[in-house]
Amino acid sequence: MKLLVLGGGAREHALCWKLKQSPLVSGLYAAPGNPGIAELAELAALDANDPRAVTEFALSRRIDLVVVGPEAPLVAGVADALRAAGFDVFGPGAAAARVEGSKAFAKDIMLAAGVPTAASEVFDDAQAAAARARAWGPVVVKADGLAAGKGVVVADSGEEAARACLALGALPAGKRILLEERLDGPELSVIALCDGERYVLLPPSQDHKRVFDGDQGPNTGGMGAYAPADFLSADELDAVGRKVIAPTLAELKARGAEFRGALYAGLMLTKAGPKVLEFNARLGDPETQPLLMQLKDDLVPFLQACARGRLEARTIDTFGGAAVGVVLAAKGYPQAPVLGDAISGLDAPRPAGVQLFHAGTRRAGEAIVTAGGRVLTVCAQAESVDAARALAYQAAERVRFEGRHFRRDIAAKAPRR
Repeated sequence: MKLLVLGGGAREHALCWKLKQSPLVSGLYAAPGNPGIAELAELAALDANDPRAVTEFALSRRIDLVVVGPEAPLVAGVADALRAAGFDVFGPGAAAARVEGSKAFAKDIMLAAGVPTAASEVFDDAQAAAARARAWGPVVVKADGLAAGKGVVVADSGEEAARACLALGALPAGKRILLEERLDGPELSVIALCDGERYVLLPPSQDHKRVFDGDQGPNTGGMGAYAPADFLSADELDAVGRKVIAPTLAELKARGAEFRGALYAGLMLTKAGPKVLEFNARLGDPETQPLLMQLKDDLVPFLQACARGRLEARTIDTFGGAAVGVVLAAKGYPQAPVLGDAISGLDAPRPAGVQLFHAGTRRAGEAIVTAGGRVLTVCAQAESVDAARALAYQAAERVRFEGRHFRRDIAAKAPRR
């Protein structure tokens, strides 16, 4: 089989790393890729968000399966164009991808499907949202559209919420504003591989969104993650599938928006049970990196079955222990990351179970330099979460660039069972 992976971040590097291990894969391409991916796949110089360009490339290379990493190509309709041309695609069409592209649409789906979620209100005017936020008090403020993980503000007061409404309202993603009740409890990511009706759950994982230790500072695209995050029993996780994933897939299909891809449910584990904070229409980043290091099964048959609507009801086989991923970020991230700094230590010896996944990097002559806010994800898989943490942080210390910073508490509060 020939596979094409769309995207150029650490998630896509991890996907290429995992897919390359499959005996079913005879050719692997990536667009646009990055220097790390270039060691595993042939890079294609095309716009991954352009449906026509991607389809023409897939035709020219006789691609058997396209795996879409980021959300932007999905919202742009790349999966629709590929399916219309007869290709198998792991990734939903634009109509189903609205569960991530529009938070208001996602909330409507949740309510119609009976999915447990927080109470909310939607506003088409930022000033009106600000006025309501002042009266509401502590509240979560969300931009309706895609904002690269930075469109959410958890406000501690009405005035802070009002300022957030006006700030988010000035963004392209903030033409509509959602105000949502604040929920209490640990957050958990549950990602399902879906074929439109059936699904297979990946191990639960936990992301760390704030930039500084102790969940301080502004939100980011994610500063690290680990899997499995054992907050739920097997029966409780099964209930998430039945009460969240299954009804969401059914509601989307009833609206003519069949979902074939990765449905990501961001949950808050409240005293009343799990409630959905958000849906994403793709694999998470940085959750995917440790998740794929935990998977023992060949991933390709699962992705192909999802693309063809033929997924079998079974569990996915995983290694024991745990995997931890630590994001190394550029100076100034997330507000104003500094780019172009040389990275050293990429070729330093690494123990078994450690992988470096490139995200914001590019080649400059003989050097690899920073090219984004999140530069690398350093991952480790080991017999326990503590052992995986130790390996990941040891490897992280060996990679250097000007202004490098990372959280030192990833998975520190992980449940120990």
